[in-house]
Amino acid sequence: EEAFQALADDQDPGLSIRLPTVSMSGEVGPTPLRGIKAKVAVLREQGINSQMEMAAAFLQAGFEAFDVHMSDLVSGRHNLDDFQMLAACGGFSYGDVLGAGTGWARNILMNQALADQFESFFYRPDTLTLGVCNGCQMLSQLQTLIPGADTWPQFVRNRSEQFEARFSLVEVLPSQSLLLQSLQGAVLPIVVSHGEGRAVLSEADHQSLAGNGQIALHYVDHHHKPTERYPLNPNGSSRGLTAVSSTDGRALIMMPHPERSFRKYQWSWQPEDLTAKTPWSQLFEGAAAQFQ
Repeated sequence: EEAFQALADDQDPGLSIRLPTVSMSGEVGPTPLRGIKAKVAVLREQGINSQMEMAAAFLQAGFEAFDVHMSDLVSGRHNLDDFQMLAACGGFSYGDVLGAGTGWARNILMNQALADQFESFFYRPDTLTLGVCNGCQMLSQLQTLIPGADTWPQFVRNRSEQFEARFSLVEVLPSQSLLLQSLQGAVLPIVVSHGEGRAVLSEADHQSLAGNGQIALHYVDHHHKPTERYPLNPNGSSRGLTAVSSTDGRALIMMPHPERSFRKYQWSWQPEDLTAKTPWSQLFEGAAAQFQ
């Protein structure tokens, strides 16, 4: 009914963008991150399918990108001690049969050596973390290992009770996230592709996230106002919430896919002056800037 009502709205202006209100120049990270040659572990598990786009986005930003499967960490072929950034990719780990990212998270939490390795990485002051879609769902269940993540939401089945693949409009809010500093104030479309993206959390936790500047993105309507209305909000998250950061800004989890939106040809709708690299490329370049 909401979708049909939207089609009948003759006052709907349609998609439009608002560019960032701040410049990326001069944005630097805390001292522990400076002067490091940045290596990113592009982390995947069985069923993950966005690792190539994620690697491409980080490569264009100047990172050294490494394909790291969970089995590589289990066997010792790779260790998170060797990386400055972790990017947990999107997809459907274990077909989501255990729920959003749960199987992936349990593989970490139920292996003490792995849990210790991840916790050590998250607590190092010279690291950044990004989790997208299934990676977002997985990291949200590692709250006990991530400093400043204790009020992060969990992600459950979309309100539509179906998989949603859309090009949705979000606003980048002022937040602690070090990755999004240069995008604050922007309103941009972004690819979404998930069946279990609805953020659930208590009112107290929502107020805590808002008060600490941890809410990084929310879905907006075509008037650039926060929305819960379907299909502009594809999953029904309260107040449109779809990305949160840790309290120190070093970890960011988000349901939409910036790695599937950082180049012009990935946009199914384009304003006339859209450049080859879209504003979403600044998320990855902003991460690289923290180490330069």
